[in-house]
Amino acid sequence: MCAIAKEKIEREMDKRRSSVRPINERIARLRQESVDSEVKISSERARIITEFYKSEMAKGKSFPVLRAMAFKYLMERVSLPLEEGQLIVGLRGTGPKEVPTNPEICVHSMEDLEILDTRENMPYRVDQETKELYKNEIIPFWKGKTMREIIFENLPEEWIEAYNAGLWTEFMEQRAPGHTAGGDRIFKKGLLDIKEEIRKKMQELDSSDPEYYDKLEELKAMDIAADALIIYAKRYAEKLQKMAEEEKDVKRKEELRKMAEICNWVPAHAPRTFWEALQHYWFIHVGVVYETNPWDSFNPGRIDQHLFPFYERDIKEGRLTREQAKELLEAFWIKINNQPAVPKVGVTAEESFTYNDFTKINVGGLKEDGADGVNEISYMVLEVLDEIRTLQPNTAVLISNKNPDRFLTSALKVIAPGFGEPPFFNFDGVIVKMLRQGKSLLDARTCGVSGCVESGAFGKEAYILTGYFNFPKILEITLNNGIDPRTGKKLGIETGDPRNFNTYEELYEAFLKQVKHFMDIKMKGNDIIEALYSKYLPVPFMSLWIDDCVKKAKDYNGGGARYNTQYIQVVGLGTVSSAFSAIKFHVFDKKDISMDELLEALENNFEGKYEIIRQILLNKTPFYGNDEDYADVIAKDFVDRIVEMIESYPPTPVRKASRRAYFLPTTVHVYFGAVTGATPDGRRAGFPVSEGISPIQGSDKKGIAAVFRSVSKCDWDKTGGALLNQKLTPDLLENEENIKKLAQLIRTFFRMGGHHVQFNVVSAELLREAQKHPQDFQDLMVRVAGYSDYFVNLPKGLQEEIIARTEHKEL
Repeated sequence: MCAIAKEKIEREMDKRRSSVRPINERIARLRQESVDSEVKISSERARIITEFYKSEMAKGKSFPVLRAMAFKYLMERVSLPLEEGQLIVGLRGTGPKEVPTNPEICVHSMEDLEILDTRENMPYRVDQETKELYKNEIIPFWKGKTMREIIFENLPEEWIEAYNAGLWTEFMEQRAPGHTAGGDRIFKKGLLDIKEEIRKKMQELDSSDPEYYDKLEELKAMDIAADALIIYAKRYAEKLQKMAEEEKDVKRKEELRKMAEICNWVPAHAPRTFWEALQHYWFIHVGVVYETNPWDSFNPGRIDQHLFPFYERDIKEGRLTREQAKELLEAFWIKINNQPAVPKVGVTAEESFTYNDFTKINVGGLKEDGADGVNEISYMVLEVLDEIRTLQPNTAVLISNKNPDRFLTSALKVIAPGFGEPPFFNFDGVIVKMLRQGKSLLDARTCGVSGCVESGAFGKEAYILTGYFNFPKILEITLNNGIDPRTGKKLGIETGDPRNFNTYEELYEAFLKQVKHFMDIKMKGNDIIEALYSKYLPVPFMSLWIDDCVKKAKDYNGGGARYNTQYIQVVGLGTVSSAFSAIKFHVFDKKDISMDELLEALENNFEGKYEIIRQILLNKTPFYGNDEDYADVIAKDFVDRIVEMIESYPPTPVRKASRRAYFLPTTVHVYFGAVTGATPDGRRAGFPVSEGISPIQGSDKKGIAAVFRSVSKCDWDKTGGALLNQKLTPDLLENEENIKKLAQLIRTFFRMGGHHVQFNVVSAELLREAQKHPQDFQDLMVRVAGYSDYFVNLPKGLQEEIIARTEHKEL
């Protein structure tokens, strides 16, 4: 490497590393301990849960009460770790980054544990004691009883064949439903308040109601679950009081005494102060992720809206300074980073290959009355994000036309050193999405985004993700008249030999028929899985916090939430739209490539003499993402038709959930690419398909503004959310003028209807150097999809996909 290139890379990394600057020595030490901690499997939860299910206590109970008793048994016995100097207590697991497992959902085999322990990327270390426990107790007891096994036993063969072929994934084969966020109920209610609600609801039940028994059992379960977390907090209070008595340092002694006092108050009662509010939420968060392993963890919702009243009152009454509040927020940040995602294997690992558990902190947007929602906590969260820069939590900057420009530019300055956080969301557009789905105006204004880019009514909606759908694979099957060329199996229906189609429209309609065929199968599977989780794995603790579960006496997994939604995640928009553009342009309009020639080239993966055809497709095709109507109209029609198809299905049988679409990939675009052959856009077999709603990697050649114009031609208000990645060269955001220009571009994009955009600020040269010398770049973080991750931890295919994304050098 030449000296100039080396100097450029060093300068880029120095800028990143110098941006990490925690508020004080305590937080710096806690952060470093968190970042340095190795991710391990903790066997404690598996051991305790198995012990309970083996006991006499578990016999003869309804499923809700059984689950509540298991949760209570757990919270009475789990370890009470406390990181030295921490100000917030509670942790899922036996220590920082010591991750529990959920054998009642998915019991890992000895082979799974070996893979987790030894795999090169994203390992979960497994000690010998854990392996022995699994071999002798956990696996023998749970084999044949897990939700994963029950699910696969009940799904139709055609569903399983399509799943094995890579047509879709299934979120709930290793993780439970969840994917929700707290609303103001969390910050206004204590568990004793909710127990009183439960008591009154029990008195209101009508014994002539056919659901009387089910409702009564659910309410009993909720009551037990409420007691469980109160017990957990009291255990911490006792530990902290004892630690305070033994502590020699006067300042720490007072902190421990205060923390014990807080744990004696929350979560039994509603929080009164800023510190109590953070601790109250964190106890609830730990409870939710101990009860099951919900996909996309849990999150505190619109945290700046929830915390600001406590902050304002504490400042006014002299209990808190701004610096103390920020220190508490940074301590809270580190607690989230200490809880990696539960271990995943197989396809589920492929679709979300990360330690990130997707706790998302929302700031900005609007208040309940429609006024600008940006406040002092909004800016403080941005400062914390800027100074701490850990893998978790994720963030969401909600931008409304009513928000000040200072808020947007402050957020852009956080991404400038290169970190990938925060992403930006069109909050006015999110409100439109919520209103379209039937939410009230008040519930729409208090909504936000969780997971990657998924909008929902915080604290009021069960919006459950069911899996990713591989649309490029369906195009491949269409071009082969229902056959999967990878295996030779007939998975689709016969829609005709493409060589016999006289028009582009015939091919496109054949594709949509194949989509409908597979969508029917997927939806049937979704309904089966929903019914199984509703029956066998209710979540009485999480149900306490989501309106209107107590009011209806119904579980979150059984339709208790005020709003219920089921989502399909659409993958491959860029690949599909550009592939169809290539076919339409070259085969049907220009006629410079015949269908027979194209199919032969695809079958041969563009090798040998077919490379000429590939070059024509790559360089002479109107591609989506370049503000060319020829391709963009195809993308728009695809979005319209797929959303219309998904929404045409009736509500789900158990939760009565409406069917909706998200457009996002996490890491599944790499897996989908691995199982999909060459495509007509010039993509070779095995290379990742396009991610989110982004253009094909490297195909957007006319700048960010052109990408924004292409994307905004689609109607994203019909969806629940859509993920757009963009990559910027590092020096682009080094001056104030460019930051202001980018802010105005984002404003314009959102006014045009865009839902979301996020930026990787990183050079390809740095990423290539990190591939060569990973030991020197352990802290290099990049934006992957709806989250950021350490580049050197990513699989090689995903690294290459990120490098291949267009690096914009001007605005």
